[in-house]
Amino acid sequence: MSLKEPLPVAPGTAAGPRAEQPHRATVWPEARAAAVRAGDFARVGRAPLGVPLGQALGQVLAEPLLALTDLPPFDTSAMDGWAVAGPGPWVVREDGAVLAGQAPTAVAGDGEAVRIATGARVPTGTTAVLRTEHSRTEHSRTEHPLSEPVGTLLHALREVVSGQDIRPRGQECRTGDELLPAGTRVTPAVLGLAAAAGYDELPVPRRPRVEILVLGDELLTAGLPHEGLIRDALGPMLGPWLTALGADVLATRRIGDDAEELYAAVTGSTADLVLTTGGTAAGPVDHVHGVLGKAGATLLVDGVKVRPGHPMLLARLAAAPGRPGHVRHLVGLPGNPLAAVSGLLTLAEPLLRALSGEGDGTPHRVPVRDEVHGHPYDTRLVPVVHRDGRAVPLRYNGPAMLRGIAAADGLAVVPPGGADAGRELDILDLPWPKAAGAAPAQGACFT
Repeated sequence: MSLKEPLPVAPGTAAGPRAEQPHRATVWPEARAAAVRAGDFARVGRAPLGVPLGQALGQVLAEPLLALTDLPPFDTSAMDGWAVAGPGPWVVREDGAVLAGQAPTAVAGDGEAVRIATGARVPTGTTAVLRTEHSRTEHSRTEHPLSEPVGTLLHALREVVSGQDIRPRGQECRTGDELLPAGTRVTPAVLGLAAAAGYDELPVPRRPRVEILVLGDELLTAGLPHEGLIRDALGPMLGPWLTALGADVLATRRIGDDAEELYAAVTGSTADLVLTTGGTAAGPVDHVHGVLGKAGATLLVDGVKVRPGHPMLLARLAAAPGRPGHVRHLVGLPGNPLAAVSGLLTLAEPLLRALSGEGDGTPHRVPVRDEVHGHPYDTRLVPVVHRDGRAVPLRYNGPAMLRGIAAADGLAVVPPGGADAGRELDILDLPWPKAAGAAPAQGACFT
């Protein structure tokens, strides 16, 4: 399969037969932005999925989280102590304490006090809650010193202010208030807030459905390379990678260098995103552009000024049969392994993040420890590891190599011309954690 640089069709045009024309590849930042726009466009009109609270952890809110009730839903005691009415001292009621989870039946009258627990609903007429440690009680008697006690009086040890230690209804929010915006990551704290606000399930975006088409007659699925045949490295890698990005991988299919078979697979797929490997350049068996033209697709990105991975593309497909209005896209990855990873991070990941309502995944910036050589006019993506707050470039970064990315924490975005040691670069993180303290398993692999 040819991996020559493509002669791109202008982005935003129909993908017809490829005539010779000026180089019009998209610069790397704009290519990622186009992928985000494509995902945002496809997300419009997609109904969210309601999932039980216990299954929502780690996902994002598809809609704003609105309070379904006042919080607290009624006036509650903020402390263990006494619910008192009017000025003291107060006569202690002997008809039991007010506990959390119980509806108080008594109405507090002036001069009365009743035991109350934290979180309990305060009786009607309560002026304040007096903390246990701020009070004392004494037994009252008749005027004769030898008479039996006839009641208990409650005294405050410090000033009592009206409303003290009472959480008034609606103190945290009122019904209908926006508690969190759409796109918020669901953390354990978000689950707790949602439960308090009355939710049994949360609206989250539907997982994007992806189908992977691995192209090429030269690929083996088992055994050692031989007689011009090589092992398929992308088939085993892409499915788990996309799953880690939150996609639902419908299938990974292997298709030979057959244009008709590829056309049938692309037009018949019901996935939100079709991902192809190889066939995006202009060689004799590179059929992706021809298939897109025949299928009436619109090219959004056709070639990106990035190394490796220059001949990647993004296209909007026609709706699948029987699914009018379904917005589908195709990302064409180059066939070389690290070039395919570059295309995955440049086009597929931003599109999937936007389709899932997770934003654009803005890279973070880290200084590089060493000088990184750049391409004269294209962006470079270079595997790096993090060491002592700096990014250390790895040696094995050729388009056909996976040794560097297998040991990497991320890829550094190197601008045209390269970067001097100490310069801060954007880092594209990989969607899985590294083992604590892990060192690259490839020996002396640093540049």
